[in-house]
Amino acid sequence: MVNFSLEGKVALVTGAAYGIGFAMAKALAEAGAKIAFNCRSQANMDKAVADYKAEGIDAKGYICDATDEEGVKAMVADIEKTLGPVDILVNNAGIIKRVPMHEMPAEDFRQVIDIDLVAPYICAKAVLPSMMERRKGKIINICSMMSELGRETVSAYAAAKGGLKMLTRNIASEYGEYNIQCNGIGPGYIATPQTAPLRERQADAILSIHSLWLRLLLHAGALRKTLWDRLSSLHQRLPTSSTATFSMWTEVFSHTSANSLSNEIQIFSNHPVCSCSSEQLRQEFFC
Repeated sequence: MVNFSLEGKVALVTGAAYGIGFAMAKALAEAGAKIAFNCRSQANMDKAVADYKAEGIDAKGYICDATDEEGVKAMVADIEKTLGPVDILVNNAGIIKRVPMHEMPAEDFRQVIDIDLVAPYICAKAVLPSMMERRKGKIINICSMMSELGRETVSAYAAAKGGLKMLTRNIASEYGEYNIQCNGIGPGYIATPQTAPLRERQADAILSIHSLWLRLLLHAGALRKTLWDRLSSLHQRLPTSSTATFSMWTEVFSHTSANSLSNEIQIFSNHPVCSCSSEQLRQEFFC
């Protein structure tokens, strides 16, 4: 980005051994920031350090459980000693357990809440005193689109991310007087290990219906103003197991062409669960 620099800034990105966290840390490093990150296993740490080095980034890694308040305090203290005080905190670390709510043990529900909501609170709490003293700082919480929407099998995740959205607002309100900004980002589905189950082939070797519809939707940017109405109509003709995919897509962001969307429609129309012809699908999307 032109005229944008983070030279001299220190960024702590939690859970940045891979996936979205790694990509954000890489972007921050490319803008000039010094990077610190954490993960929970030595295997992930070793791979992450190698991956950062391959990108020319000298990132400081910590094996630290973000739900451990004393461990996080120690990590932040060491970052301040070796890199400098944290200017940017990105609360990215998180997990998801896809289980119907009535089948989910309370222990698993609490674990998701602990990692996805309590950990960001702990990390923000650890960096806030220094930010307050210096009267500057940025906290970015990765809230997920599930902070606004719900869907089947992700009750704990949606509850945690909804709570994180409100924590974001509260931090912004409470600490704005110290020139500390707190913002939330709600990504949709991105190809990371965490979303792999939605892209992998099912037991019957049929490509996940959610993956196919995701590809369709991501290519529909040119139709963003009318797509939702047409999808709402179209879902009546699809199997019940597929309709939940539609409920979470209220807006689609893409810049690809209508021809690309047409190709995806052809792929979907050949799927065994689709009872519509490619021509019928095109009528829904283009007419």
